[in-house]
Amino acid sequence: MPELPEVETVRRSLAPAMEGRVITQAQVNRPDLRWPLPERMAERLTGRRVERLRRRSKYILADLDSGESLLIHLGMSGRMLVSGDMLGGFHHDHPAPQKHDHVVLDMEGGARVTFNDARRFGAMDLVRTDREAAHWLLAGLGPEPFGNEFNEDYLVARLKGRATPIKAALLDQHVVAGLGNIYVSEALFRAGIDPRRQAGRIAAQRIAALVPVIREVLSEAIAAGGSSLRDHRQASGELGYFQHAFRVYDREGAPCVTCGTPLKRIVQSGRSTFFCPACQK
Repeated sequence: MPELPEVETVRRSLAPAMEGRVITQAQVNRPDLRWPLPERMAERLTGRRVERLRRRSKYILADLDSGESLLIHLGMSGRMLVSGDMLGGFHHDHPAPQKHDHVVLDMEGGARVTFNDARRFGAMDLVRTDREAAHWLLAGLGPEPFGNEFNEDYLVARLKGRATPIKAALLDQHVVAGLGNIYVSEALFRAGIDPRRQAGRIAAQRIAALVPVIREVLSEAIAAGGSSLRDHRQASGELGYFQHAFRVYDREGAPCVTCGTPLKRIVQSGRSTFFCPACQK
């Protein structure tokens, strides 16, 4: 599942083709993805100007001049691909339609934005922009990792007394929005914290130190275009390459980059956790 850096990378890739431009024609090729698509979706999108593209947690939001926002969730295999626009100095013609091109947006200026999702675990919805916080996919989300509300005092207070493992606590989208398995594992390694430790029993200063570490890991991943493990690609079709900088994730048995101890893999809440048993306490 794409995490914050992958979604932010896609958002940034889409912005030149979409922001400030009119959707001249919207084509919706099926009634549902993971859930039913909104009624009259093509009609409600066609002719609307995209005022701006935003990201909330792992969702992309395209604010329209109609007062609605197009909410996009990539799911496990969803891709937003841009063609027909100047990307990186090379002109990309529109490719032939593919079987899993479920939503196609022709944009003012000649770009085409295609949502392709082979597994159909992705989602799209139209929501009133002024009521988006109440949308069932967005309601209750915690603060953004780069926002002012996510700070040392907040995280210490939020995790105080929690008996859940620190990794599970950071994956809780009500605590902080957008974090996923990869980047929590990497952040805990850099902070030297054992992912099995109960969140409420870790010293406050160590919890506070996680805030800048989380931001550092996410910033580096965004700069690298995210991590391409299976399906993630940027909207230009390019792969991300942060996976080459992993220090623990998906490196079971490999030597720790700090101390040389073989890295371990365990399963927590059905998810793989990678860590160094010597460096992380």
